[in-house]
Amino acid sequence: MAQRGIAKENTQLMTEGSYQKKLILFALPVMLGDLFQQLYNAIDSLIVGNFIGSSALAAVSSAGNLLFLIVGFFQGIAVGASVVVAQFIGARNAADTSKAVHTTVAFGLASSVIMTVLGLVFAPFALRLINTPADVLPESISYFRVYFAGVTGLVMYNTFVCIIRASGDSRHPLYYLVASSLLNVVLDYLFIAVLGYGVGAAALATSISQVFSAVLAFLHLVRSKEDYRVEIRKVRFDKMMLSRIIRYGLPSGVQWSIISLSNLAIQSYINSYGKMAMAGIGAYSKIEGFAFLPTNSFGAAITTFIGQNMGAGKRERTRQGIRFGVTCCVLLAEAIGLLLYIFAPQLIALFDSTPETVAFGVARARVCTLFFFLVSFSHIMAAVFKGFGKAVVPMLVMMIFWCGVRIAVLALTAPFFHAIELTYWIYPITWTLSTIAFILYYRRLDIDHIEL
Repeated sequence: MAQRGIAKENTQLMTEGSYQKKLILFALPVMLGDLFQQLYNAIDSLIVGNFIGSSALAAVSSAGNLLFLIVGFFQGIAVGASVVVAQFIGARNAADTSKAVHTTVAFGLASSVIMTVLGLVFAPFALRLINTPADVLPESISYFRVYFAGVTGLVMYNTFVCIIRASGDSRHPLYYLVASSLLNVVLDYLFIAVLGYGVGAAALATSISQVFSAVLAFLHLVRSKEDYRVEIRKVRFDKMMLSRIIRYGLPSGVQWSIISLSNLAIQSYINSYGKMAMAGIGAYSKIEGFAFLPTNSFGAAITTFIGQNMGAGKRERTRQGIRFGVTCCVLLAEAIGLLLYIFAPQLIALFDSTPETVAFGVARARVCTLFFFLVSFSHIMAAVFKGFGKAVVPMLVMMIFWCGVRIAVLALTAPFFHAIELTYWIYPITWTLSTIAFILYYRRLDIDHIEL
């Protein structure tokens, strides 16, 4: 990369000092931020399930995978943008850092418009496509449309945060998530428990909170004195930079959409068992999100770490960071999985104490939680390859195993073996396959000769 400018000294750079300390200090705020995000998502469901009922909880669960199908694609692009920004920051290339930042912001704004239109227009069609039961459909549509009416806040928050984290700063995103999480809880309780509004109010509370966090992150970037600061007059597309961002980010976006697509196929299968199955497994999914906090946080840390250190030409330091990050997140994820296995009945009952609902959630937990080390490894290795700019690799692995295999198994076996347990075991089986694929590819990777 050409050296077009010299950035000022940045103490948050991950190219100097103890790599263990840098990764942990980066990962911890991300983990805490994701914890608050998971908490307010869980509280959404807790309040909905306890104050409105099982049908409303099923509606939120039904809409969840569909929401992530659309949102996940653009979040994947943001991951690619963060790698590009991190590389230029690591290389201390001030001019291209600025271009990457402002192109990323322009892309986020354009994405917001597209996602809002898609969500508002196609909600009923999409929810019917995944066999959402008729008694749940109206509330699912309400939740979906209100959520997407305010989706700009979510998109722009993720856009701004990817820039902030690319600089090595994971503390400020934590502050903004804590603030928005607390606001979301207050608004949820006010709208639903106090004022008695329906399930759409939960989506409204989330949208308001997301806009609030986006504003906080934006103000941080506008006021920054570093090379990654945002200047409104410079927000525009740079053709070459946009091409680079899409090259890095498009495979990540497709990867997340593929995962969501397979989850939608499985959700459609689950929906055929009725609202109790939807509510119970939906409650489990909220709890499962907590187990992957170490994976998400170390994944964000390792992607930024690799981007900066490869930009600075520090290949051996990159290898050391990968070994440490992978080990930490796999061990932590499995430890949390064991805890969830033990306490699954009590945790599911917090959302909906109906015995049938609890039984569905616990059955899913007792199959999947013991294999969390596999899904954790797959996700952290996907983050590693993204840091190298090789996001096509995890995209293909997820496409083959997490989408193709899952959908094929359901399609081939469902006519002859209609059992909900199939949707439980399909996860650890495909996690095992992706783990094997990632190990084989990484062993062939020559880090010393990777071109950025």
